[in-house]
Amino acid sequence: MTTRHHDTNAPEGRGLLAPVTVAPLEDVVDLDDPRRLEIRHWLAAHPHPSGRELAEAGLVAPHWPEPWGRGADLGYRLLIDDELARAGVTRPINPIGIGWAGPTILYAGTDDQRRRWLPRLLSGEDFWCQLFSEPDAGSDLAALATSARRDGDEWIITGQKVWTSYAHLSEWGILLARTSRDGRPQDGVSYFVCPMHAPGVTISPIVDMTGDHAFNEVFLDDVRLPADHLIGAINDGWRLAKVTLANERVSLSGEGALWGRGPTAADLVRDVVEHDVARGAVDRDDLVRCWSHGEILRLLRLRLLSAAMAGREPGPEASVRKALADDHGQEVMSLAHRLAGAAGTLRDRGPGGIAGADGASWYYGFLYARALTIGGGTAEVQRNIIAERVLGLPRDVSGRATSGTD
Repeated sequence: MTTRHHDTNAPEGRGLLAPVTVAPLEDVVDLDDPRRLEIRHWLAAHPHPSGRELAEAGLVAPHWPEPWGRGADLGYRLLIDDELARAGVTRPINPIGIGWAGPTILYAGTDDQRRRWLPRLLSGEDFWCQLFSEPDAGSDLAALATSARRDGDEWIITGQKVWTSYAHLSEWGILLARTSRDGRPQDGVSYFVCPMHAPGVTISPIVDMTGDHAFNEVFLDDVRLPADHLIGAINDGWRLAKVTLANERVSLSGEGALWGRGPTAADLVRDVVEHDVARGAVDRDDLVRCWSHGEILRLLRLRLLSAAMAGREPGPEASVRKALADDHGQEVMSLAHRLAGAAGTLRDRGPGGIAGADGASWYYGFLYARALTIGGGTAEVQRNIIAERVLGLPRDVSGRATSGTD
């Protein structure tokens, strides 16, 4: 089995209960659109484009405004994605930078800040991380304690962050720090860009159960940031954090079982059939149920796509889909592990004894899937968002924000 990496930028839509016609993908992607010719000519002149060349052509984030992108609507974005895929061209890998930090800097940064950070962010030359969560401020982000105090033309940052993905590989991080204790906790937070190699930044690895070193603790001991590393206004960081987290939750709701990456339920069914995995009546029922859940999520994703193509405003479907997709990812990987039998205890085996990299991807996925209902907003947080913002139910009895971003 080849691990698949699917588009993780599914747009949001409106009308969870309203009838929406789902357009087949071939109807959405116009094969005769004249804009294809321009993209093909560019690719012919750049058969192996670098990240910088893709960024300068506006092809990394084409929906961003010029000069960073092409101001592309959804149809144009799909066209570009299709042409890049046909040419075998991949974009730079910088998920937090391109997916979360970049949109926030575009939204609230100054022209100078955009010129300084966006080109190398888009090209992948500068990798980014996110410095939000703390030991006592995870889902309840309002409890963050990292402080920022002004000292002349600088900010002095003191505190600790945790679960910072790829901090050890990053040049820059988006940072939330407390600049005031007046009023509500949310009212005293500001949004910064932090150089990860600055004096006072210490990164300590956290090795997860898969054996990977992706997470880190980050200690900030009197880290000095220039005044112009503040994004937006002082004490306006909470509002900007919601911009960042909205992009995060959409990006974690793609088609693959592991936050838009990796195999799908359909891949599992195909592997079971191709490798003649022994299965009883219960296994068959579970496979059908798992495949059906995957199809529901795929159709919901197309529903979001159709709603966006029709010009509908963002609605609740993305949060609903992420909540469903997290459970489904664990369902897929748990079922694959069960069908692998005794071989599932080996690092390089999957269902039917699949060996090598394909087998290892199932083993890794089974371990990694434990994180799906925790990262990007816990399952409980996601359901509280749906309960409060979609169903209109009362807030949590504690009276505190349950989404972490209210």
